[in-house]
Amino acid sequence: MVFHAARRRHVLDAEHEGLVFGRLDLRSGQVLHVGRLGVRGERAEPLVIDWRAPAAAAFYQATAAEPRDVVRRRMISSSGERVTRIEDDLLDPAAAPEDMRVVGDGALLASLARATGRGMRDIVATIQREQDEAIRSPASGVTIVSGGPGTGKTAVALHRAAYLLYSDRARFAGGGVLVVGPSGVFVNYISSVLPSLGEETATLHSLGSLVEGLNATRSEPAAVATVKGSLRMRRVLERAVRDAVPDGPTELRLLYRGELLRLDAARLDRIRDRALPRGARRNEVRRAGIDGLFDALWRQARDLRVGGLPSQPDFEDDLAERPEFRDFLRAWWPRLHPRHVLGWLARPDRLRRYAEGILSRAEIRLLSESYRRLAEDGPSIPDVALLDELDELMGRPPRPARRRRDPFQVAGGVREVTTTFDRRRAARDAAGRPEDYREYAHVVVDESQDVSPMQWRMLGRRGRLASWTVVGDPAQTAWTGDAEELSRARDKALGNRRRHEFTLSTNYRNSAEIFAVAAEVIRERYPDLALPTAVRSTGVPPVALTVPAAELPATVTEATRRLLSEVDGTVGVITPVPRRDEVTDWLAALAGPRLQVVNALQAKGMEYDGVLLVAPAEIRADSSAGVRTLYVALSRATQRLTTVDLTEGSDTGPA
Repeated sequence: MVFHAARRRHVLDAEHEGLVFGRLDLRSGQVLHVGRLGVRGERAEPLVIDWRAPAAAAFYQATAAEPRDVVRRRMISSSGERVTRIEDDLLDPAAAPEDMRVVGDGALLASLARATGRGMRDIVATIQREQDEAIRSPASGVTIVSGGPGTGKTAVALHRAAYLLYSDRARFAGGGVLVVGPSGVFVNYISSVLPSLGEETATLHSLGSLVEGLNATRSEPAAVATVKGSLRMRRVLERAVRDAVPDGPTELRLLYRGELLRLDAARLDRIRDRALPRGARRNEVRRAGIDGLFDALWRQARDLRVGGLPSQPDFEDDLAERPEFRDFLRAWWPRLHPRHVLGWLARPDRLRRYAEGILSRAEIRLLSESYRRLAEDGPSIPDVALLDELDELMGRPPRPARRRRDPFQVAGGVREVTTTFDRRRAARDAAGRPEDYREYAHVVVDESQDVSPMQWRMLGRRGRLASWTVVGDPAQTAWTGDAEELSRARDKALGNRRRHEFTLSTNYRNSAEIFAVAAEVIRERYPDLALPTAVRSTGVPPVALTVPAAELPATVTEATRRLLSEVDGTVGVITPVPRRDEVTDWLAALAGPRLQVVNALQAKGMEYDGVLLVAPAEIRADSSAGVRTLYVALSRATQRLTTVDLTEGSDTGPA
């Protein structure tokens, strides 16, 4: 009881700011207050209804055309314990009492005009009807939410996770909710949303941190990412895991009772191949390889008529005790980590052998160049899916069972007095989720249009038992590979679960002036693409600057300084991928919590009050997906947009 009371107090303290944000006046005369969590009075009467409860659905779904018994819907803004603003919608004027007042001119647009902070904020007080329908879609199956920039896809995904945890806590908190974003920058940006909604049990990962012990942040050029993301890489990796260890022994020589026992390279290869039939996992069948050595050496000793030859089990025991034999085993069939095998691809001769007949010569050259500095730079984001695939292909050596310590045992053989609750909780904690947990009850995938086929395989392993929420925008995709292969990989990961599809059509982020620039860019290449409608105008047009290469650093610095003075919130400087570090150095003197420098790929899903876009022509020309990437970068700003491009003929490469 004390534990639950303390937990409840913690939740109430956390939700004190803006606890109540809505009021519904119903035709029956009943008044309902809607807030971040449910609160009851001393007699258990409802004081505040949790926004996720069925009774609160009308706050988001009622309209003038379909009021759902709501006469007036009131949005309440507060600071601390003081109400700062009230916005009313009169949905059923005919049922309104004569003395009912209606005030304000729209809470949504007022909210959109506010400055953003360093992290994403929740939209619980301003969820719109089309968003609410996706949030409250059935818990089972796959919920697919699509929409253009600024339509609130990410917010919908996160609020849906909070809704599922509320509606079926035993299922979703017990099994776990996994939220996956495209980058570490994005995950940091959204990390405060679920805690602000009273939910702290979800697990957040980027595509670069899904594998235990890794947090890859390095992007790859589009052409390289396409090769590494293709399902053909699985066949390349299958060949690698069956190959001999680089620089491993090519011969086994043992002197046994005066006779030389010898296994040459060809014989060792045959033993390894027999121990590794198709589908076998290398780390799990190591014992079969050792047994193959024992059998070959035993037959050779018998054929040589070794004097005093013992039985085969005793013969094997004799060899197993010899240090030189144990050293050979460690070098010939070591316990391999996926990083070891990925490192083999850094050897051009091995990469050519593994990829021959699977990848083209040009693709092999791209991979060879990419892996040249693998040891120094570490794995890239696309490499993480390959490491996960290698882990699946190789398996893990069996670990000896560890004896569990009694958590209630104290010194001298004395045991603490415990309750049933204590013991059940200790048992649950002892059986806690491992770092490489793969039995989630629900998986949320944001920016799904950029997930490669190999990454879908990685996600599928963690969502075999899960329902899914998948959000994205096909118009923003950076994938340049085989579209059919991508569709097959995605469908395999999601399985045959029932699909629930929703489309968001209103852009709440960008001003109409800013989105018009982004829309013009994407429609040059894709004129028939359905784009969202921006509902807000600021009257401030974007600024487009063009300068010679020599003036770029000074112009970027001055334009950034100007944006920081024009907006109260955050400023994002978006660069071509190769230029990020260079531009960060230019802006070192302006560094602070309101300024963030990201490359065009890291900008996915992000939102800033002001955006400075550096060298947009370079982003456009980067790959066949360059126009889509530029479209994304141009649609990150809520208030101000400035672009700084190079004059024609200037040196377009990074300094």
